[in-house]
Amino acid sequence: MTTTVEEVDAAGDAGVAPAPLLAVRDLAVTYPRGRTATVGGVAFTVERGETVAIVGESGSGKSTVVNAILRLLGAHATVEGTVEFDGHTVSGLPEREFRRLRGRRIGYVPQDPTSSLNPVRRIDRQLYEAFKTSGLPEYAQTGTYRSRGLALLTSVGVVHPERVLGSYPHELSGGQLQRVLIAIAIAQYPDFIVADEPTSALDVTIQRTILDLIDRLKAENGLSVLLVTHDLSLAAERADRVLVLDRGVVAEYGPAEEVLRHPAADYTRELIGDVPSLNPDRFSEIKARRRASAGNAPALAVSEVRKTYGRGDRRAEALKGVSLSVESGRTHALVGESGSGKSTLARIILRLIEPDSGRVSVAGEDIAHLGRRELRAARRNLQLVYQNPFNSLDPTYSVQRLVSEPLRRYRIGDRRERRDRVAELLGLVGLDESFSRRSIRELSGGQRQRVAIARALSLHPSLLVLDEPTSALDVVAAAQILQVLSDLQVKLGLSYLFISHDLSVVRQFADTVTVLQLGDVRESGTVDEVFDHPRTDYTRALIDSIPRAIHDTRAEARQR
Repeated sequence: MTTTVEEVDAAGDAGVAPAPLLAVRDLAVTYPRGRTATVGGVAFTVERGETVAIVGESGSGKSTVVNAILRLLGAHATVEGTVEFDGHTVSGLPEREFRRLRGRRIGYVPQDPTSSLNPVRRIDRQLYEAFKTSGLPEYAQTGTYRSRGLALLTSVGVVHPERVLGSYPHELSGGQLQRVLIAIAIAQYPDFIVADEPTSALDVTIQRTILDLIDRLKAENGLSVLLVTHDLSLAAERADRVLVLDRGVVAEYGPAEEVLRHPAADYTRELIGDVPSLNPDRFSEIKARRRASAGNAPALAVSEVRKTYGRGDRRAEALKGVSLSVESGRTHALVGESGSGKSTLARIILRLIEPDSGRVSVAGEDIAHLGRRELRAARRNLQLVYQNPFNSLDPTYSVQRLVSEPLRRYRIGDRRERRDRVAELLGLVGLDESFSRRSIRELSGGQRQRVAIARALSLHPSLLVLDEPTSALDVVAAAQILQVLSDLQVKLGLSYLFISHDLSVVRQFADTVTVLQLGDVRESGTVDEVFDHPRTDYTRALIDSIPRAIHDTRAEARQR
């Protein structure tokens, strides 16, 4: 029997019988063209004050389940089963009724803060909108909005709330934007928050800060949390229970620690096996082979590179004499928080911007000040794999055109030779020739990134700059891409500059590492040296930001 939102509110206020705060029973979602349910038979509960994590790879149904609960799927989807909130069935509520529940008692923190806020409205206007729609008596006077907004931003850890209130989204960092979204989610004092991949786009220290914030709000306000993530180690650290989804059905459901340490389903074991932080030695044999075969001359040498932006009071040093080298045939990682200078250095290495001073040598040739014609020739030896394959590849092109485009631009081969080269490149990254005829829209995230790698390899480069190549992918696809990159490195003798905010991936994949902080090199050395014996507090803080469940698991393994 469907109840009204007033009855749900009254039940919550009266503290009626201790039913689960959220109960999902036999949830199934089917789209018009689907012959089978995208999600089928999903059932779980979230108790008061509890965090439940939904885990699975892309396409497993995580977002579909969340959007079905929040009634955000639209009329084109058929939803069956029941959703109960605070002991009352709400899945049949009219949309107008449920909209009052969503936001007031159910808060939502979406995945991508950059696309979840209106880019042409200031933060204060977007925050005040939550006040206006709440109907709560404390927000009846618009004259109190500013003071309440400042207090709310302060409660979620915003350091300069006055400045943030008056800013537009593009003027704030990812961590600041995510805090704003959390502030909007809790503005109406909800009992329950849905956090959909709330930290996937953030560096490790900001990720930890945001998750600590959610835990603090949970403890202070008695919130219940539904956390959606592809990282099982993160779920194990932060959740009380874990629901593992595989192709729309529940593969496993139980206490987080039990699921992590004693998984019952093969799919869960595969997910655990693909989490870099739980398997730091996955590429140890390949790394040993790389050390044995690495050349003497560095593939990349950066010496005393400096870059400054702005003038006068607005002058900011982005790079303060950075030096590093990438040995031939090996992987050197560049890590640091947002704003540390990683992207600026990568752009200088690729000659997308000019350094103020310093030297950048690729295969012994200084490219920092080459002319246009010489730079074009040098770039054949230096290629980039972008962070997000969804944005870096033209969706109107076929795979054949995308991969062969560099060959055409450099006038290499005739049409048949280029077609044969594309087939060869696709084979190298684990795709068969049939993919050449597909549109990029038809591919998964992992397949798109394989195409991006094939494109980067088309000109036979010796050095690849890998800019967060797995951060936009789930753990399964990310593990597959890392395996492809490792195999290619051994087979082709490639050298990698690997830029990442994920220290667990760096430990697993890289040979050496440089740690940047505000444009300064804090330390540099082999991965084992830096991770096992960090010399600076900053590096220790980065390493400590890796989910603690990882360290516990590794300690247990050593004891065995």
